[in-house]
Amino acid sequence: MQSRMASILFKIGLFLSVLCLVFSPSQSAVMSIDLGSEWVKVAVVNLKRGQSPITVAINEMSKRKSPNLVAFHSGDRLLGEEAAGLVARYPEKVYSQTRDLIGKPFNYSKSLLDSLYLPFDITEDSRGTASFKIDDRVTTYSVEELVAMILGYAANLAEFHSKVPIKDAVISVPPYFGQAERKGLLRAAQLAGINVLSLINEHSGAALQYGIDKDFSNESRHVVFYDMGTSSTYAALVYFSAYNAKEFGKTISVNQFQVKDVRWNPELGGQNLELLLVEYFADEFNKQVGNGVDVRKSPKAMAKLKKQVKRTKEILSANTMAPISVESLYDDRDFRSTITREKFEELCEDLWEKSLLPLKDVLKHSGLKLDEIYAVELIGGATRVPKLQAKLQEYLGRKELDRHLDADEAIVLGAALHAANLSDGIKLNRKLGMIDGSSYGFVLELDGPDLLSEDSTRQLLVQRMKKLPSKMFRSFTQSKDFEVSLAYESEDTLPPGVTSPIFAQYSVSSLTDTSEKYASRNLSSPIKASLHFSLSRSGVLSLDRADAVIEVTEWVEVLKKNLTVENSTNVAPNISTETGAKNSSEESNDNTEDGGNSNTNNSTIEGQGTADLGIERKLKKRTFRIPLKIVEKTVGPAMSPSKESLAEAKRKLEELDKKDTERRRTAELKNNLEGYIYATKEKLETSEEFEKISTSEERQSFIGKLDEVQEWLYTDGEDATAPEFQERLDLLKTTGDPIFFRFKELTARPEAVEYARKYLVELQQIVRGWELNKPWIPKDRINEVLSDADKLKTWLDEKEAEQKKTPGYSKPAFTSSEVYQKAFDLEDEVANINRIPKPKPKIEKPTSNETDSSGEKAQDSSTSSDNSSQDDKKARDSDDSAKEKVESEPEGHDEL
Repeated sequence: MQSRMASILFKIGLFLSVLCLVFSPSQSAVMSIDLGSEWVKVAVVNLKRGQSPITVAINEMSKRKSPNLVAFHSGDRLLGEEAAGLVARYPEKVYSQTRDLIGKPFNYSKSLLDSLYLPFDITEDSRGTASFKIDDRVTTYSVEELVAMILGYAANLAEFHSKVPIKDAVISVPPYFGQAERKGLLRAAQLAGINVLSLINEHSGAALQYGIDKDFSNESRHVVFYDMGTSSTYAALVYFSAYNAKEFGKTISVNQFQVKDVRWNPELGGQNLELLLVEYFADEFNKQVGNGVDVRKSPKAMAKLKKQVKRTKEILSANTMAPISVESLYDDRDFRSTITREKFEELCEDLWEKSLLPLKDVLKHSGLKLDEIYAVELIGGATRVPKLQAKLQEYLGRKELDRHLDADEAIVLGAALHAANLSDGIKLNRKLGMIDGSSYGFVLELDGPDLLSEDSTRQLLVQRMKKLPSKMFRSFTQSKDFEVSLAYESEDTLPPGVTSPIFAQYSVSSLTDTSEKYASRNLSSPIKASLHFSLSRSGVLSLDRADAVIEVTEWVEVLKKNLTVENSTNVAPNISTETGAKNSSEESNDNTEDGGNSNTNNSTIEGQGTADLGIERKLKKRTFRIPLKIVEKTVGPAMSPSKESLAEAKRKLEELDKKDTERRRTAELKNNLEGYIYATKEKLETSEEFEKISTSEERQSFIGKLDEVQEWLYTDGEDATAPEFQERLDLLKTTGDPIFFRFKELTARPEAVEYARKYLVELQQIVRGWELNKPWIPKDRINEVLSDADKLKTWLDEKEAEQKKTPGYSKPAFTSSEVYQKAFDLEDEVANINRIPKPKPKIEKPTSNETDSSGEKAQDSSTSSDNSSQDDKKARDSDDSAKEKVESEPEGHDEL
């Protein structure tokens, strides 16, 4: 019985433990980062009670998006909003467009920056990409390092927002990002200490956000997501549907979507519209000034003009006319002008048709008609331009466009959903299956001696829009070392800036040595090489493994056995053993064929049902898989940096992080010191209460010290270190803390005394309640608490009398904390007495006469029950005695 009860209790405990694991909120969190050309947005998934599971993190300026900027000025690194404040004054020190420079050749990067009037000092590194030389003219940073700084800044925003450490993330990328860009972004995240669960195409993030709260079980639909951002435009066709699945024995409908196609223009975005305005106003300013002045030659003037043009374009989205005003644009000359929306649309006339091409292409290749498209959802900041919306409406033949998503936050919120699905520690109730595809097709190119003609040296490896992730396998006849190249399928659709379709090269070696080693064996077929590829969830294609596949046919000697008819039952185990051995060899691809003659032996083994007939030879086919050595030989922007250079880059970033932490700490301590000086001087000079707790000489001396530190703060202390600020703050507090303590006690001490005396009155009522309602409480305990209450009252009377004799500028006779401590101690004593339980009532034992009588009746009952010849009267006596016995047992149980 006890073991059964223990088993039940164990099962209950196990169930409750599992229940706690299932329903308790997880403390883990993941994030998503929407890394744009101009802005970076961060969302956090954190399952906390009372708050939304997915939220957008705000920055230090309480904004939901931060500038994608990195600046170096006077030895300090500035990120985001801090860097944005320097753009107009130091345009050469504030680095932008870093996302669009990842994995790009130097010439492309230089051309892009020049077209945007960005005066950065860049040099070409060993990989042929751009490196940025900062203001000290010595230190350089790669594009990946600058992007890593922004990603680290985004991760800090996420951690500050969620109040928990976060390392796992999903990062969005535009669909036209090629292999070099995706690998470069993953390296940047690695440098920032971020574990990338996956990269996600921007349109897939938007599709996730679109479909998460919809039901497609009754109707599937095609939706186009049209995005014009800062630097690019794309249109993606997505098919939403539902399928049935089993969950906990029930059939449920699960929503899903599949990306059917995506088309893009990577060189057309909102900044192209702004550049046309910049050129227009630059020409107008040059005409106003005359004398051959060209404002375009001044980086600072162009930075100011671009900043104001951005505001003008935003105004034109809501108004038909907008002004522009730039103070001291160039050579201390101000610039003021106006422009109408009609003129702006005329300047951009050539771009409107180009903006429709991605949408037209995706519909053309899909074979769908316009009326078969359920919706065209607009995302991206540039889609707010009225003329663009009008052109889309005209082409689609619709009066209204679909704008159900937040144009700025749809991607980052959808990426956060993807991060939650990939995370081990977070599971959301809503489900939406995602099938994304590769934006590019990829081919495999082989180069090496003795490649047979039937083996194509160029093979299609990945079709465009192939499902992510995927694994591929290729096998071909080859016995010599060879080289593998991975390339884009079409040279007409290369990523922006890429000049060669080849993005990865590998050398596969040790095949020649392996072939020579097995050449003397009886090969059943030519030696083959097998290559194993993977297309990751992030869209990165890689060669994972290479093997030499060798098939050999050999003669082997085995024991030949024969079965006797008499002991056929006994030999059954031997039959099963041989059969098992045969199956094992088949699973390992060792095929055996009979060969040779059998030699018969008539001797019989005692106790066995088999006869040993000697040795026989069999022809066996064996397959060997020998791993081959793979060495990456990729050159150019797609080349992976060495481990040493990555370690050095990580060290540089960690030093910058430490320096930033110290800089922020220094600024915080400086603000604390400055705030303490101003607040203290104001109180001392305006509050009359300080005259009660300090002398005039004490106040004047303290104000003098405050003035002295304040003067130092704005002269020699301008560039002081954090310890210096802390030291001076501590010195001021040494003088100020006693004054402020006495000031605080002016009101705190009387409040504490009032609290204690009020409780002493309440205690008398509590004691009377004990005497009436809890008589079991020991009298000595009540007397003890009353004695302690009298002591507290006496102490209060004495200390108050002493305090009246003490000057206000002297140390107080007693403090509020002392009063509260004594009152709380008394409250704890009362609470302990109040918890004394009521004793259980005593149960009287039965008397000896009743016990003897019960025993006699029990004996009579036993005797009558054994004797079948007793009469009915005795049977009734026996029943009565049995009842008495049953009634006596519970009394004994209660007593125990």
